[in-house]
Amino acid sequence: MKQVTLFVLIAIFISSCHTAKQASYSSNDGYANEDTLITQSLFNDRAATISEENIQRVLDGSYKLPQQLRVAIVKLESSSQRRSYWYAWNDEQYLKTQQSYLDLFTDKFKQSSRVMKTFSVPDVLISRSPSFTNIREAAVRMQADIVVVYSIASDLYSKYKAFSKPDIKAYATTQLIIMDVRTGLIPFSTISTKDALSQKKKEELENAEAASRVQNEAVLATITDIGQKITDFLNTQ
Repeated sequence: MKQVTLFVLIAIFISSCHTAKQASYSSNDGYANEDTLITQSLFNDRAATISEENIQRVLDGSYKLPQQLRVAIVKLESSSQRRSYWYAWNDEQYLKTQQSYLDLFTDKFKQSSRVMKTFSVPDVLISRSPSFTNIREAAVRMQADIVVVYSIASDLYSKYKAFSKPDIKAYATTQLIIMDVRTGLIPFSTISTKDALSQKKKEELENAEAASRVQNEAVLATITDIGQKITDFLNTQ
């Protein structure tokens, strides 16, 4: 009799455990309840530069761009990228072209009434392979409120014809981010890709000159596009 009673109790206990387990998955059409909801990282990353607590604060927090802005501008470019501009006549032309890009970005920012000052961060303040920390510290030294980091990549293609001028096609991709120096947050980022198609003009002495012009047109098109996006962003913040 005691054995029968013991078996009955065991059966009741197993049945109750099975029912409880089913109940925990009965909500949300078979998904686990809120007790199993993951709200933070379960990975132990010893190389992390931000704590798990601060990650939660950043994702759950709000952000507002300063009303008045001092803007530092940084162009990222490796030495191999610089030498890839095989069509450039010489370093003087290359430097003038890069300066024209910087000037155009500067003009775009100056169109906003919130921008009080713009300046370029000297190369001596930036390492050859800068990190976000390096860029931010350089901007701090120059008392900038935000730092703009951009990178330009471009290439061109020529389609030669037997009895006519070759078509020269170039494309350019410009990437840009805006980093808030105080918080390290990036409230704005964008990528623009444009192309340009043309032929060698009569006044151009060689195809290299024409190629340089066409590629420059493609780059300027990306900067113009990004400039409009920057204006819209600053007007809505």
